[in-house]
Amino acid sequence: MSGHSKWSTIKRQKEATDAKRGAAFTKIGNQIAVAAKSGTDPDINSTLALAIEKAKAANMPLANIQRAIDRVKDKNSSALEEVVYEAYGPGGIGIIVEAATDNKNRTYPEVRTALTKNGGTMAEPGSVSFQFTRKGVIRVKASGEDALLSILDCGAEDAIEEDGEIVVYTVANELAKVRQALKEADLEVVDAELQYVPNNTIEISDSEVERKIMNIMDALDDLDDVSSVHSNFDIV
Repeated sequence: MSGHSKWSTIKRQKEATDAKRGAAFTKIGNQIAVAAKSGTDPDINSTLALAIEKAKAANMPLANIQRAIDRVKDKNSSALEEVVYEAYGPGGIGIIVEAATDNKNRTYPEVRTALTKNGGTMAEPGSVSFQFTRKGVIRVKASGEDALLSILDCGAEDAIEEDGEIVVYTVANELAKVRQALKEADLEVVDAELQYVPNNTIEISDSEVERKIMNIMDALDDLDDVSSVHSNFDIV
């Protein structure tokens, strides 16, 4: 996959730290609540099933998971809405920010401030997203050619070995299907989610530009309303 971004690896490391200190619970809870709007039964709603699996992997208490699901039934609870923002960062990189919010008038200024304070700018809808493709991304704890061939036999679009794992790419609407096929093939699925995968990456070699980019990515990722941040930079 030519468009694999360095941020994907950095984000996983950050998520592991966030999970340890409980900072991930608000974000995952929002993802569960948004997914549950399409149905509260994870056996039928594959998006909800994936969100619940992610919550359990982060050791989120079952009571918290259930509260997030029940939020869609609570008439007194503010409704969450999915929003996507596009932006440019230092070095001409593209950034896509996914958020779940009950107040866009709060979220938009927070995202804009995180960008502008660190050398980024908001972009018009569509001006950045064309550089990315929405795909299913699954991480499998495996390595070697035999594992790669088995993964491709499960319906994967592409797969690359990275840091002792295999990153599997699927067509967006086949994420749940391929994930299930991988499990049935006795492959250990570590994580599965939809991502904006860059079609091509922008190489960053200047250390000062790299510092500014990481400041932006961290500032965005630290916002409670932000579910996920995607970019097309690669540090060389």
